[in-house]
Amino acid sequence: MDDMTNFYDLIIIGGGPAGLSAAIYGGRAKLKTLVINKGVVGGLVNTTREIVNYPGYEQISGPELMKNFKKHAESFGVEFLRDEVVDADLSLREKLVTTKKGKQFLAKAVIIACGSEPRLLNIPGEKRLQGNGVAYCATCDAEFFEGEHVVVVGSGDQAIEEGMYITKFASKVTVIVLHDEGILDCNKVSSERAFNNEKMEFIWNSTIEEVLGNENVEGVKIKNLKTGNIEEVNCQGVFFFVGMVPSTNFLKNSGLEVDSRGYISANELMETSFEGVYAIGDNRVKYLRQVVSAAGDGATAAVAAERYIEELNDFNESILKSEKRVLLLFLDALVNENLRFRTLIEEVNRELVDCYRIKEVNIATKKNLIGKYNVRNVPEIIVLDHGNEIKRLKYTMDKEQLKSQLS
Repeated sequence: MDDMTNFYDLIIIGGGPAGLSAAIYGGRAKLKTLVINKGVVGGLVNTTREIVNYPGYEQISGPELMKNFKKHAESFGVEFLRDEVVDADLSLREKLVTTKKGKQFLAKAVIIACGSEPRLLNIPGEKRLQGNGVAYCATCDAEFFEGEHVVVVGSGDQAIEEGMYITKFASKVTVIVLHDEGILDCNKVSSERAFNNEKMEFIWNSTIEEVLGNENVEGVKIKNLKTGNIEEVNCQGVFFFVGMVPSTNFLKNSGLEVDSRGYISANELMETSFEGVYAIGDNRVKYLRQVVSAAGDGATAAVAAERYIEELNDFNESILKSEKRVLLLFLDALVNENLRFRTLIEEVNRELVDCYRIKEVNIATKKNLIGKYNVRNVPEIIVLDHGNEIKRLKYTMDKEQLKSQLS
């Protein structure tokens, strides 16, 4: 690709709170950063009417908070593109991203922040009333149904545990269950607690047919699977807990490691199975899915990506472009023996008329190079020619033996 306008230091796939936080940190680090988002910036947070648990805001709407996130990122020069990523070759040194509109972009690092989506039943009224009584997160929205009647759809661990949380606020929680009376899909402890909760009621052998209401939820239509009878139940809120689906289909041919549900595995630095590729927010395997934890993911990944890019740039300039062979010296700068070995290597190289270029790698800060060259013990010296490994020296403090290995 010759068009340099399509080359970025950092591409972020997804514009929810995780992606926007990463963008803020990327832009502030003066990385040329692009956020590609297929819908309105903000993701699922845009369906939340009020947020009262994000630090610094006693009360703010989801769309307003995300607008602030985006404005902050733009102040650091971050670019935004409304498009959908449909393919990504992440195994390359320069990552290739392709969008639905046929555009292609290269980046030194990629952060995947495409999030996840609630599994929809696609019944009438569900999409239309999202954010106006239809919800998918009890922690986010339960308190807005203080003293009201709420219907919960689902009977797994998430549905029952979230339903019990909703009872802290709602006057009554009615759970719609597909199975016969007394049978839930959740764990035994949760089911016993739910049955003993005075605010929880159950409608068995049933499914939801429609969410009713004009501007806000006013009720639901429920069908009994055994009799076929349909009844209307008045309520002010409907919470769907029939599963979440990570938005990672575009990765199916990329080779990136995902679990059986499609969630991406990442370590504490948000690093994935590919070097220079990071996963943050709701599309990764994680414990808590909240705006505040997504923002933390984004900050971590962007800082990790910045350091990776710094290493990559340094590697390209000092190693790949070096006319001399390079002595890649891995050491621990806090260990005196390692420092004495560095001094010895410098002396040997001077006696060899500086025929090598010495590149020092401190294991405390250069994690990517350590992994790249599979360094297990330090000090370690690898001889490179234009980035290609020629040999590894045997560690010794004997000057003549070192000189012999390098001659």
